Amino acid sequence: MLVPTITTERLRLRPYELRDAAELTRLIGAREVAVNLLRVPYPYSDEDARAFISETKESGEARFAVALAGREGLIGGIGLRIHSVHARAELGYWLGVPYWGSGYATEAARAVIEYGFDILELNRIYASVFRGNSASAKVLARIGMRHEGCLRQHVLKWNRFLDLELYGIMRAEWKSLASTPGLKNHTG
Repeated sequence: MLVPTITTERLRLRPYELRDAAELTRLIGAREVAVNLLRVPYPYSDEDARAFISETKESGEARFAVALAGREGLIGGIGLRIHSVHARAELGYWLGVPYWGSGYATEAARAVIEYGFDILELNRIYASVFRGNSASAKVLARIGMRHEGCLRQHVLKWNRFLDLELYGIMRAEWKSLASTPGLKNHTG
């Protein structure tokens, strides 16, 4: 899938590049980040980073490196796992620890949700977080997603069965929220 560059007030969401590998390894490889990610190996190696970047160019997913506006290096990642038959996608994201608490995840998620509904014409976007990851749950609530339930002991992570809290939003709900001042982001 050809991934566009999306700009927001403070961020630039762009395709991953091979030069991102070292920073990707450093940021996503932090235990504090990895503990909240289901599909990311820990420890995370340079080889993992290079394989992920190569795979992004061939996948049918919309995966973006998150960078600060005017800067090249990445601060995190965000993407949509698209299920085109059902016109839905799963939102996933992460930020490096130094960038937590600055509203970047919310800003990036809003931009990707807008892209999913306006450009990809999805009907539904959903996300899940491990129970207890309140920071990520707050991001999902801020972008208008509704808590839809809990999948009890749904995944095995580091030899523990964990609950997943499920959130979702439909295109019609997003459109009504998008008219709220300051919610929409600019894409380019």
